[in-house]
Amino acid sequence: METNNSSVFEKMAISDHQNLFFCHDKAVGLQAIIAIHDTTLGPAIGGVRMLPYESLPDAVDDALRLSEAITYKASLAGLNLGGGSAIIIGNNRTDKSEMLMRRFGQFVEGLNGNFVASTDIGTTQKDLEYMLSETGYVAGLPASLNGGGDTTVFAARGVFYGIKAAIKELYGDDSLAGRKVAVQGVGSIGEQLVGMLRAENARVYVSDMTEERKMKIAAKYKAEPITYATSFELDADVYAPCALGGTVNPETVPRMRCKIIAGSANNQLKDEELTNKLLKEHQILYTPDFLINSGALISCYSELEGYGNDRTEALVKNIYNATRHVIQKSREDQITTFDAAKQLAEKRIFDVKKIKR
Repeated sequence: METNNSSVFEKMAISDHQNLFFCHDKAVGLQAIIAIHDTTLGPAIGGVRMLPYESLPDAVDDALRLSEAITYKASLAGLNLGGGSAIIIGNNRTDKSEMLMRRFGQFVEGLNGNFVASTDIGTTQKDLEYMLSETGYVAGLPASLNGGGDTTVFAARGVFYGIKAAIKELYGDDSLAGRKVAVQGVGSIGEQLVGMLRAENARVYVSDMTEERKMKIAAKYKAEPITYATSFELDADVYAPCALGGTVNPETVPRMRCKIIAGSANNQLKDEELTNKLLKEHQILYTPDFLINSGALISCYSELEGYGNDRTEALVKNIYNATRHVIQKSREDQITTFDAAKQLAEKRIFDVKKIKR
C-alpha cells in the first residue's frame, strides 16, 4: 500500500487535523491508523473501525473524515472531548485476534491519553476488553467492567429525539403517530430505533442489506419490509439512514420523496456542498448526522467522567433541543442545517480556545 506524503499533509491542512499516526506490526498482522482532528475541548475519542480497505489512501480518508465529525459531534453535545478516529486495515471476521487487539491497545497507550478508543464497525466490546489489557484509554466497556454498557441504546435514542425535533419543525407538534418513517439498515441501532418509533405508533418501513435480518425485524415490530437499494425513494415523512454513509448524494437526492432525513449513519452526505444545495432545492430538512447520532459518544463520555445513567439520559435528551436550535439558526440565517450545525460547533471550540489561552 502506498500513499503520497504531500497529499496527506494537504488533506490534513484542509480539515485542520492535528495528528495522523501509523502503526505496523508484522508479527501480529497489525496495520493501523489513528487520526486526531482537534483536542481543544479535551482528549480525542473515536471508534476503532476494522475493514478491508482497498487502499491506504481510502483508509486515511476515512480516518480523517470520521475524526473531524467526532469533533463537531462532541462540541454540539456539550462534551469536553475532541475528535479522533482509528482504523485497523483487515477483515474483522478472519483477521481479528486477541493479540491483534492487545497490540493495538499498546499503540493507543503510546499516545499518552491523547486518544481514547471505543467501538465502531468491525469491533466489539470484547475487543475493548482485549485493549484494556494494555491501556486504560478505552470507553464503551460492558457494565461488568464498570463501563456504561451497550452504547447503541443511547445512539438510537438520540436519533429518535432528532426525528421528533424535525417533525415538530414541519408539523407544529412532535407526535409520531401515523408518520411514515423508512429505516435503512436494521442492525443494533436501527432495530432499537424501529422499536422506539413503533412504540409511538409510527408507520415504519424497514430495509437491510441482509434479507433475513430485514424480514425478522419487520415481523418482530410489525413494520413493512422494503427494498434496501431504493428505500430512500419511499414517499415518507422521514428517511432514516442507519447503515453505511454516502446514501445522500447528488444522484439520490433528486429521487427522494421524503420530507426529513434523520438517521444514525456517519457521513451521510457525499459531495457535501452540492448535496446540501440539492437538499435545499428539494425542500428536504436534513438533521446532520453529527448532531443527532451522538448518543453513543455521550454514553462513553459519562463513563469516562463517572456519571450515572440519569446524567447520560439527560444529555441524550438534550439532542432534541440542540436539533431545534440548529434548525432555528438555519432558518434565521438562511443557511443549510449542515452549515448551521458546523458554525455552532466551531463557535464553542473557538470560545473554549479563548479561555484556555
